Amino acid sequence: MKSSWGKCDPLTSVLSSASSPAIQQPPKQERPTPEISCSNAASLRATKQDIRGIRQLYIRVQHDMDAHKATVDKVRSRIEHYYSAKTPFRVYHGSTNSTRHADFDRDAIVDVSPLNHVLSIDIERKTALVEPNVPMDALVRETMKFGLLPPVVMEFPGITVGGGFVGTAGESSSFKYGFFDRTVLSVEVVLADGTIVTASEAENKELFEGLRGSFGTLGVLTMVEMQLVPLKQFVEVTYHPTFSIDNSIGKLQYQITRQENDYVDGILFSKGFGVVVAGRLVDTTASLPDIPIRRFSKPWNEWFYIHAKSLASKGIITKELVPIEDYLFRFDRGAFWMGMHAYKQFMIPFMWLTRVLLDYFMHTRVMFHSLHKSGYTDRYIIHDIAFPAGNAAAFVEYADQKFEIYPLWLCPLRKDGRSSMGHPEPYKGGVGGGSNTGVYDGEYISVGIWGPYTSSEAKYVRANREIESKMRELGGLKWLYSRVFYTEEEWWQVYDKRKYDELRKKFNAATLPSIWDKVKDRGRKEEFSTGLKGLLKKIIKSSTLLSGFYGIYKAVRGGDYMLKEKSR
Repeated sequence: MKSSWGKCDPLTSVLSSASSPAIQQPPKQERPTPEISCSNAASLRATKQDIRGIRQLYIRVQHDMDAHKATVDKVRSRIEHYYSAKTPFRVYHGSTNSTRHADFDRDAIVDVSPLNHVLSIDIERKTALVEPNVPMDALVRETMKFGLLPPVVMEFPGITVGGGFVGTAGESSSFKYGFFDRTVLSVEVVLADGTIVTASEAENKELFEGLRGSFGTLGVLTMVEMQLVPLKQFVEVTYHPTFSIDNSIGKLQYQITRQENDYVDGILFSKGFGVVVAGRLVDTTASLPDIPIRRFSKPWNEWFYIHAKSLASKGIITKELVPIEDYLFRFDRGAFWMGMHAYKQFMIPFMWLTRVLLDYFMHTRVMFHSLHKSGYTDRYIIHDIAFPAGNAAAFVEYADQKFEIYPLWLCPLRKDGRSSMGHPEPYKGGVGGGSNTGVYDGEYISVGIWGPYTSSEAKYVRANREIESKMRELGGLKWLYSRVFYTEEEWWQVYDKRKYDELRKKFNAATLPSIWDKVKDRGRKEEFSTGLKGLLKKIIKSSTLLSGFYGIYKAVRGGDYMLKEKSR
């Protein structure tokens, strides 16, 4: 890549964006030279080795903007084709962390999977220009090289920047920074008519706000400018045992008021036992010599939830130091605790040795691949629901009585959380057992309930619809990565149809699926080819055990799991 360091010494340069977020046309002339802005030009002196190191680091992170523009132009051309033909299409990313059924028609997609690069990092402004298919682990890895970190990092490393912005993504730092979309400063998007625009709080604000939680139904995201924060190498993790639902909720709410905390979430192992986990970013272990260091990323390390349960069972507050990447992706191995059910399903002893031996299969990228190919999404209750904080305990009580699915995940969210979740109507009901007091404008607590529910399809759907009914009663909102069981009428009682339709019309989004079309449940229907191969696959999919092995086989084999198979 040809580059120029401008008029200033490399060590005194701020590694800035190679171009502004707005990209209006594909390159037609000689490729431009990236520009580097200078900061504190006289404050540093460098050896030649320092200069070479920084130059190499810059080249490694600074992806060729011409390549980005060329890819966006291909996306734009494909979208224009569909728009001219008035043909509906969907956006294909190459992977998913959703549990909704994924089945894309190869002839009706816009493929954005090549948009997977960190384009540039600006140290002075603490910002990054990132393509939407950059996964969390790659984003963290690149920003750490510059002493920076995303404020909100989804705990599964394969979740992408684009998925976090147009989807729903809140994690243990969201009580402080909000959902992931709140860390985004501006976006580049190709509208459904092929127009390339930039949207931010200052430019095309209505579109920018509308894109949050829109699930790609207003335009095709091609670039994101996001805020970063200073990196610290460790998280001081404090485990607070809890002894009831109310005790857990109370400690969770107390910990988010403490200024030193950067991360807060909780786990309920049963109605009467749990843990609230608070994290504080620290630079070094030198000032905390008596606190042990704990890792969660190696095959021989214990899964995070098992370790947290072991510490909480002692009944005392415990502290540990965890390397930052280990903390951020602490739930990757075992997908929180869902991997535990796989051991039970295949009748494998759930013990430390088997977890070490089968570690490859217990990372979320492999598990999601296997989940979709096995059809197990139809055999599990999977919901994350954000409730007004005063109503979270009532839902946990309901879930305990009705399902007894444990553990449960508790995640506190900022006041603006509701506006990031798919264009919902405001909640005007009661909170904490009180009467209706107008539009609710307080904090939220998300409850994650995930576990097996073996039943007929009718009973499975009924159970999920009961959960959704209780959710609406308590003012909750679903994270829409999971299956939705509403009727269309029920859906539009929760979400603002008038405002959403106005946005769709204004930005010419008719050839994109609506948010309802995208999330609505499609049941357990699966088409099988004719002949012996189709018959064998039908037999396999009808068996819980065999379909599980089939999912593992497909995950190990690799390849795409979201596109429809080509007819033969």
